[in-house]
Amino acid sequence: MTAHEAIADTTKGTARGAGIADDMAMLRAAVEQTRDISAAKGSIYWPDMLVSAALGYAGLAGAILLPVTWQAVLAGVVSALAFYRALLFIHELTHIHRDALPGFRFGWNLLVGIPMLTPSLMYENVHTLHHARTRYGTVEDPEYLPLALMKPWSLPLFIVVAVLLPIGLLIRSAVLVPLGVIVPPLRRLVWERASALSINPEFRRRPAEGDFARQVFWQELGASVWALFLVWYAAVHDWRPLAIGLTVISATAVLNQVRTLVAHLWQNEGEPMTVTAQFLDSVNVPPPGLLAELWAPVGLRYHALHHLLPSLPYHALPEAHRRLAKQLGTDSTYARASYPGLLPLVGYLAKNTMKAR
Repeated sequence: MTAHEAIADTTKGTARGAGIADDMAMLRAAVEQTRDISAAKGSIYWPDMLVSAALGYAGLAGAILLPVTWQAVLAGVVSALAFYRALLFIHELTHIHRDALPGFRFGWNLLVGIPMLTPSLMYENVHTLHHARTRYGTVEDPEYLPLALMKPWSLPLFIVVAVLLPIGLLIRSAVLVPLGVIVPPLRRLVWERASALSINPEFRRRPAEGDFARQVFWQELGASVWALFLVWYAAVHDWRPLAIGLTVISATAVLNQVRTLVAHLWQNEGEPMTVTAQFLDSVNVPPPGLLAELWAPVGLRYHALHHLLPSLPYHALPEAHRRLAKQLGTDSTYARASYPGLLPLVGYLAKNTMKAR
């Protein structure tokens, strides 16, 4: 069976998934098989995040300090891949219990989120809406568009937006957020429309409250101070480090956008879906493929499984997948969410857009 045939076979009956009933045996197995591996382990989270960030900064230093040669380009590629992995811990921060890993949120924001102008406020209290049973795939889902049912030009536009994201983040933190301090309507606009890593243009963010509002204040302050320093240094001393840094972040944004393209089948047209329908509209790319660890790190190669068990830590997903695949078998609903790789999924999505009405 070819890769395309494998995708076509596993997607049978998943389009317009609002009518798919829940597979209760699969849902029960998912809970029962993972009770003993559900705790987030700081001994894994901290070293993984710290090493990824360190490699990212080392590669960035090489890309800036080396003359323009293949070595500098290689250093930039290493930096982009390492920062990409470090940045994706923002996804874990939205799901782990606030007391599970003391200091991890602060450490991640200090080392990764604020320097990359993407503090955790951009994802927290936003991504969880994507997992709400009654919101997934609807107009209230900040992270869903029916991409497979849209026009062919929507896919390249989706990538172009990612290329320009770092410039937008710099303008946001260096200009819009400081101006919003003295212009309340602008502050509300920036919060509602430009303070979330969302892809749904209809999404409007609600005001931050309580402890989260205090976190937002300090994260915004840190990001704005850092962005203003970058602009000042580029204007007064040297623009090259900022340009290279923005290029590296742009590469991480494109990687993430490509991963987002294949995280789901994007076939829902706005109706609420059952948990099983959401699962079948999502994608696992399990081993033996190794490249998925580069383009979908920190457990995101098991995105469908993540939609079954959103709070399961990333380091437990491979074992959870092995257990469920063994118990449920190759003819199960669970097996239908597994796909062979990135390129076949992109090809399948592109082919569907060609059929868009």
